[in-house]
Amino acid sequence: MTTPKTAFGQTVHHVELACWLATATAHHADGCVMFDWLGVEDAGRPGAAGQRHAVFLHVINPQTREGVMLRTEITEADALPSVAHLWKGAQWHEREAAEMFGVTVGGEPEHLLLPDSFQGHPLRKDFVLASRVVRPWPGALEPGEDNTSAPSRRRTAPPGVPDPSWGPRREEESTS
Repeated sequence: MTTPKTAFGQTVHHVELACWLATATAHHADGCVMFDWLGVEDAGRPGAAGQRHAVFLHVINPQTREGVMLRTEITEADALPSVAHLWKGAQWHEREAAEMFGVTVGGEPEHLLLPDSFQGHPLRKDFVLASRVVRPWPGALEPGEDNTSAPSRRRTAPPGVPDPSWGPRREEESTS
């Protein structure tokens, strides 16, 4: 069910999704009553970004000052059981995971950080950051963009962004 591994003084329990809530409840009963954080990582393999997510829960036993981290992997179709009834602070983190990664936790969460009109999940690897395409990055230039040396590579657009042959971009329209 769980496979504990310790590295750098941190114990990580790799938990099957079916055992997530039972394992969290057992650690809470064993004295890990202090909630630290719950986070999500896009665990998509190359070519499969956004299809699997790793969920981490870190809790602490205040008596021994030892932390325990639980880790499980879920797919887009899976729902993560909520642990907010065990640690009240987890509710905010669960709402953030739902909004930023599209992870289903419990019921349908209300928006936390993004406006209601926002479409998509911005922390997933498959989310296209179109602002980089519409407006050039104001920071350091890519090699070859400063016109002092030959370009070292062809400039490419993020996946899902149409190439310039599809028509003018927003900034090109506003300058004419």
